Amino acid sequence: MGLFDKLFGSKQQEEQTMTNLNIGIILGSTRDGRVSPQVGAWVKELADQRGDANYTVIDIADYKLPLLGEPGSDASGAAAWSEIVGKQDGFVFIVQEYNHSITGALKNALDFLREEWNNKAAGIVSYGSVGGARAAEHLRGILGELSVADVRVHPALSLFTDFENGTDFKPAEVQASSVNQMLDQVIPWATALKTIR
Repeated sequence: MGLFDKLFGSKQQEEQTMTNLNIGIILGSTRDGRVSPQVGAWVKELADQRGDANYTVIDIADYKLPLLGEPGSDASGAAAWSEIVGKQDGFVFIVQEYNHSITGALKNALDFLREEWNNKAAGIVSYGSVGGARAAEHLRGILGELSVADVRVHPALSLFTDFENGTDFKPAEVQASSVNQMLDQVIPWATALKTIR
C-alpha cells in the first residue's frame, strides 16, 4: 500500500466499506390489503442492482409489537425488532399517508426503540393521493428526534399514476431514477455516520 492509499484510502477500501453497509427497507404498514410489500420489493430490486450495500426488507408486521406501554400485552417480538434495527446502518422507509400522517404501526415501531435508531441515515419513499408528501414530512420530524439524518431526495408515488386501481403497483419510469438519487444520498450519509457510532 502506497503513501497516498494510507493517507486517503484506496478505492478497494472504499468499496469494501460500502458493501459492509446494511440498509433496512422498512415497510410502514401492517393492514390487510396493503401495497407496501410491492413498493418495498421494487425498491430492493433497484437497490440490489447498485451493489453498494446489503439491502433487507424489514416488515413491521413480522414482529409482535403491541401499543407501547399497553399493560399485559404480548411484546415477544420487541427483542427481535431491536436486534434487526440495531444491525442496520441506514434505512429506507416505505411510508403510506393515512389522514395526512404516517400509520400508527410505524409510529409505534419507531417509538419502541431509541438508541438503535441513533446516528443513522434514512431515505423516504412515500405514496398516497398526493404522493404521501404530508406523511413524509411528519416522519422527518420524528426521525430528527431519534437522531436519524434523513436525506433530501424523496420519491413520492401517486395512487393515481403509479398504481392501477389503487392496488397494483406500476411505477412511472421516472420513479426508478428518483429512488437511485435518494440512495446516492443515503449511502454516503450512512457511511459517514457509521464512524461516530
